[in-house]
Amino acid sequence: MVKNYTKKRFVGYVLLTIFIMVSPFITINGNHLFLLSFVHQKLNLLFVSFSVQELYLMPFLLIILFLSIFFITTLLGRVWCAWACPQTIFRTIYRDIIQMKILKLHSNRKNKQKPPRNKPVKKAIGVLMFYVVSVVAISNFMWYFIPPEDFFEYLKNPAEHSILFGIVIFGSLLFTFDVTYLSDQFCVYVCPYARVQSAMYDSDTKQILYDESRGGIIYKDKQRVTRKPVGGECVACEACVSVCPNHIDIRKGVQLDCINCLECVDACSKTQARFGRKSLINWTSIKAMQNKTKINYFRFRTVAYMVALSVIVCVLGYFANTKTSMLLNINRTSELYSVKSDGDVHNSYLFLFGNTDNKKHNFYFEVITDPKTGLKQGDIKIHQPKNTIFVKANSKRKKIVVLSASNLKNIDNKQNNVIIPIKIKAYAKDNKEIFIIKESRFIYPKQSEIDKRKE
Repeated sequence: MVKNYTKKRFVGYVLLTIFIMVSPFITINGNHLFLLSFVHQKLNLLFVSFSVQELYLMPFLLIILFLSIFFITTLLGRVWCAWACPQTIFRTIYRDIIQMKILKLHSNRKNKQKPPRNKPVKKAIGVLMFYVVSVVAISNFMWYFIPPEDFFEYLKNPAEHSILFGIVIFGSLLFTFDVTYLSDQFCVYVCPYARVQSAMYDSDTKQILYDESRGGIIYKDKQRVTRKPVGGECVACEACVSVCPNHIDIRKGVQLDCINCLECVDACSKTQARFGRKSLINWTSIKAMQNKTKINYFRFRTVAYMVALSVIVCVLGYFANTKTSMLLNINRTSELYSVKSDGDVHNSYLFLFGNTDNKKHNFYFEVITDPKTGLKQGDIKIHQPKNTIFVKANSKRKKIVVLSASNLKNIDNKQNNVIIPIKIKAYAKDNKEIFIIKESRFIYPKQSEIDKRKE
């Protein structure tokens, strides 16, 4: 049976590329699928907006990311490398589309061991063409940190956003150098994933394997002992070697350079199909190949990863669904207090109201005093503002707040200033279920300062 993993992989590339390019433009109620904006100080996750004060969710996302990589690697080997890694996808675009299809620098894709034809002008044109692609790719990456609507607005005044465009230009140059010059050497010498994978493999991990029991022994202790094994089914066509983008011979055994692209499987299956036999190279596990059994997907390590991932996803979902619809930061101004001629004591604060809801709200607040301080409710009043504070959806607004108090007879302020602990309960006037309580303090000066001001 002829395998065609390559075609499936290319279809996956197209679908993944479309998703990554389009998803930054998809919004629901103004929120993106994923956006970590430092300018707007917010995180959008699954079309829900979170403030920077809710970035405690980011560690959960990172844990999910790494656990997913570990889980997939333990289960399917380096399937990420060939089927989803941007490095591999853009290497394919550069070699198979730009160099081969457009510029004809390669005769076909069946032999990746031959260097491109020695045509310097065409090679230079190919690099320039890929640089345009890399600019789009790096810009697309930036859209997950800068909303596309802002990004294209910044394009109108690039001089005012030199850092942003410096990142795009430098990043695209670096990416062009990586894909056009480093190429497969990046996977072998730069990317740490190849080294990490060895600690996650076991005899049940699905990987690319050559079946020596059928094909015959060609390598022993990594040294070649024959070209065509006697009595083996390998016909020494070496199509598997010619088609490998990382220039390895999979018949030598498992190697760090292998990225699980499965092109050698396709090539071998075509050759063996002529003889009515199955491919000698398969995507299977060592144990399954040796015992001629099915792959054991559900084993302790994979089940443990699935349980851990499920727990983390549930925890993330819980925190995401119980997010508060408003935030409040309270900062005291540089002036501790002021005493008016009538003896009123004023304390000034800077309130930062954050509306994390998808609807606009009018906010107000009240002062809560602790009975243990000897004060009654209403002893500390709101001097200003008198009106509610309007905040648009997913926005913030600063407001100067002045609290006042006078004739606090139950406070012992004969010798020193008194720091009175208070609580501020802020709430939405149109929805009393949206509220938050923050602690602060009110400073009441010693009596001599109040009397001096009255004189």
